[in-house]
Amino acid sequence: MQPKENFWGRLCPKLPRVYVRTMTAILLCAALALPAMATNAAGNDMWTVAQNIIVDVYNHIAGISTALAGLMSAIAVIGVKLSGNQHKSDQAWDWLKRIWVAWAVINGIGAFIAYITPQFSGFNTLTP
Repeated sequence: MQPKENFWGRLCPKLPRVYVRTMTAILLCAALALPAMATNAAGNDMWTVAQNIIVDVYNHIAGISTALAGLMSAIAVIGVKLSGNQHKSDQAWDWLKRIWVAWAVINGIGAFIAYITPQFSGFNTLTP
């Protein structure tokens, strides 16, 4: 039967190697880190570029949602007109209501952000 080694007896021979690997990883991460406030060729910082990207993407989403809401509303109204019974007609009206609510929510988010953003314009800076 072999004697059982304690925890430190097993760990201590490996400890310098683990320490060197850990410190190497930390130093590599620090050396390869990019500056956070980088600017692009136009001189905009990353927050301005991110804001422009978000506005552009949201405008595309709002445009697509408006076109789809119009198309799906037309399909729902045609479904109401062509339905053979009251149950199908009620289902089509329910879908029409869901389409309008979803469109209002998607466009309402943009309106809310456009209204709220100027209210917080001075709060993103630190003053000593």
